[in-house]
Amino acid sequence: MEKSTDLVLDYFTEVSRIPRQSGQEAGVREWLKSWAAKHNFTFHADKVGNVVIEVPATPGHESAAPIALQGHMDMVCEKTPDSTHDFTRDPIIPRRDGDWLTADRTTLGADNGIGMALAMAAATAPDLSHGPMELLFTVDEETGLIGATEFQAELLTARTLINIDSDLEGVFTVGCAGGRNTEVELPVTYRKSAPTGVAVTISIAGLRGGHSGVNIAEVRGNANVLLARVVQRCIERYGASVASFSGGSAHNAIARDAEALIVIDESPDHALFLKEIAQEVSAWQETFRGELREAEPALTVTVKQSDRPELTFDEASSRKLVDLVLSLPHGVIRMSPVIAALVQTSTNLASVRTGPAAQGRSGTVNVLTSQRSLSMSELDAATGAVSAVARLAGAVASTNSSYPSWEPRTDSPLLARSVTTYRELFGREPVVDVIHAGLECGVIGSKVPGMDMISFGPTITGAHSPVERLHVPAVEKVWQFLCALTESLGS
Repeated sequence: MEKSTDLVLDYFTEVSRIPRQSGQEAGVREWLKSWAAKHNFTFHADKVGNVVIEVPATPGHESAAPIALQGHMDMVCEKTPDSTHDFTRDPIIPRRDGDWLTADRTTLGADNGIGMALAMAAATAPDLSHGPMELLFTVDEETGLIGATEFQAELLTARTLINIDSDLEGVFTVGCAGGRNTEVELPVTYRKSAPTGVAVTISIAGLRGGHSGVNIAEVRGNANVLLARVVQRCIERYGASVASFSGGSAHNAIARDAEALIVIDESPDHALFLKEIAQEVSAWQETFRGELREAEPALTVTVKQSDRPELTFDEASSRKLVDLVLSLPHGVIRMSPVIAALVQTSTNLASVRTGPAAQGRSGTVNVLTSQRSLSMSELDAATGAVSAVARLAGAVASTNSSYPSWEPRTDSPLLARSVTTYRELFGREPVVDVIHAGLECGVIGSKVPGMDMISFGPTITGAHSPVERLHVPAVEKVWQFLCALTESLGS
């Protein structure tokens, strides 16, 4: 008997109304606490804010082994340049567009709000029979699996875990890459800009961006890298000095936009120069569109005159910055030698930020990169490559937010039960996969040896970007499957 998804979508709408940027999950945690109290569920929170909600078995299923339904509270907060959305206070209102749910020029937060909604619906659906369940909702997943890394494993009694944080219906994930962030701090020296200089802001925008694990093997542009190429040309042709350079946002998102403020000191005819650089920028736009072809049809490169800043980087610092950005590796490093079409190792040049000038006219530029690999030794090698480039540029590299890979279990009882259940429900075989993205299963499994795990979820496209969409028919199928699997495990 099919079960309605109305409860799932209602929970998703409620979750979406609560601001839950990574590191700012207090509001959604309090909402979960109130929800648990309303249903007489026991609520636990650990020192970093992860939550475990104990859901008793339905009558007659008390002797079944407990299972955990797991997802994360936070979301990636990305928006288009023209959006006025404030992720610290404004609700996200999901909008129906045919078979899809979207947001208004922002990320939707289906990653992982829909996972939370599915777990909560399973706990409260009146027609669902199940054994004891534990709902585990973690914090700070999107910034490097921080919540899972700090999770107090003794709060969890289940040794079977269903992670609802995958993004393609009909695919069961049974393994994932490990990852690490590497931050590069480049010291720069400032000087006074010439009173006769002309300042312009060059912007790269309109790129697709996307998830740095899921989409890294696709032909997508990185705004930081493209902008560095343009700025390098301006330094070589016009003797430009960089005043600021910023692009990208989250460590796990491919940079969609970037902009640099540059100053040209030697320009006796400002009008002529502005016309010339506009032509130069237009040519770069055609070049990039030609290189990226169908992958980036909305890519734009623009230039506008700006107020001249008091300070710019000196010549050496301007060159060091673009040399660093252009030299840091970005993209696929190696494909898997075992699994066809699977990325083994990659790195993402995620963001560049110019810090303020300090006394003595010194300052820093901060570059955030993230490395992923199915092999921990190759993860070390990729991190080492980023650190080596940083040293050559006179910068300092530091690593943080490391998390382990999740090695597949071919003898998993949970996988076998899941495959059988899916086949019986839908008359076809699910895809069993290993992904290049990081999942909390790897971290939780390292804390709870012997944990039997699987990850699945409804179809989400454009995750970590303002074009994120959730496929409603896929939610319906995942809900039917989750109900059948939960009932099977509780029998």
